[in-house]
Amino acid sequence: MKQAREIIIAPLITEKSSSLQNQNNSYTFKVSINANKIEIRQAIEKIFNVHVLDVNTIRQFGKVKRMGRFSGKRADWKKAVVKLKEGDSIKEFDA
Repeated sequence: MKQAREIIIAPLITEKSSSLQNQNNSYTFKVSINANKIEIRQAIEKIFNVHVLDVNTIRQFGKVKRMGRFSGKRADWKKAVVKLKEGDSIKEFDA
């Protein structure tokens, strides 16, 4: 089994994720491409000591980018939207 810090890569802080946080008590994270919902739930509960109600995952495919005549591709990545129990919050997001 992977460590919790290997599953959760970084928090995603955007306007949309901030509105989800305020309206639905949901937080958005960039997670490992191989992680499933159960591993994400356990990692969030272990790292932040909160109770997770629901986990939604989205696979983001990397865009094709060009630099002159050379083309390349950005890496594929996975995003997770985690809904917490009412009353729980993650202090690191509150700034």
